[in-house]
Amino acid sequence: MTKTAPTPAPNAQAGGTLAGLGAYFLWGLLPLYFALLAPAGPLEIVAARVFFSLVVCLALVLILKEWGTLKTALRTPRTVGMLALASALIAVNWVVYTFAVLNGETVSAALGYFINPLVSTFLGVVILKERLRPLQWVAMGFGLLAVVVLTVGYGSLPLIALTLAFSFGLYGLVKNRLGHSITTTTGLTIETLVLVPFSLAFLAYLAATGQTTITSEGPGHFLLLMGTGIITAVPLLFFGYAAQRLPLSVIGSLQYIAPALQFVTAVVVFHEEMPPERWWGFALVWVAIAILTVDSIRSFSGSRPPKR
Repeated sequence: MTKTAPTPAPNAQAGGTLAGLGAYFLWGLLPLYFALLAPAGPLEIVAARVFFSLVVCLALVLILKEWGTLKTALRTPRTVGMLALASALIAVNWVVYTFAVLNGETVSAALGYFINPLVSTFLGVVILKERLRPLQWVAMGFGLLAVVVLTVGYGSLPLIALTLAFSFGLYGLVKNRLGHSITTTTGLTIETLVLVPFSLAFLAYLAATGQTTITSEGPGHFLLLMGTGIITAVPLLFFGYAAQRLPLSVIGSLQYIAPALQFVTAVVVFHEEMPPERWWGFALVWVAIAILTVDSIRSFSGSRPPKR
């Protein structure tokens, strides 16, 4: 008797989708939280995020009894190397994003995350040798046209948006390549462990030069900065869980949720300007996202086994 090949567990994909939705929804609300952190600067906020995220992760490792898994991962050079690369990418992403939000560029940050699905698709083709379907090629064309329109309108490349899109796209790629070789909690713990020495060194420098706000702005400010550990660790844990269970193209299609919330926050709450070139650029990106969404739905519907 010939055995049939096992099909992917639907529960794993459903759980990954829910985790991805949760991650992007929480990321979409980050600008509102960061607005409460003034007068802390971007680097101090990121340093606090790293340190308090490690505290949260170590607590989770203890609760989930993953000390053995953590020790094994730390003794695996390939795993540590990939997670160190992921750490560098997410650190760049955090610094640029925080700088954008605190300097009235939340719209640019939102644009970066709107472009990110296209970057994820692009990386899938270039690095993973995935084959694009016709609609995906069309979406990529609209995304490239959007960058051209914004570049011409501003007179320079939208560097904030492109840096955010590529740093997070590459971060997702690294996490995707790790697959199930490491648990989500253990992976994030090692990522923050890599960054903590730099974080503590910078916080010590701020304290020594009298520039720190974490201990000088009252208990409320301290608690808000401490809360960055939770708002950082939770969505990243969700994202790591999703990245290990979903194709990179699906991860890309969920991405639009966060920038949509960020865009609304920037325009409605922060009252950032939207000149015509921005509207045209965003419109082209939204067309690209709509095409990717339609293509993903069609692909998912066509891949489902027929009912019996």
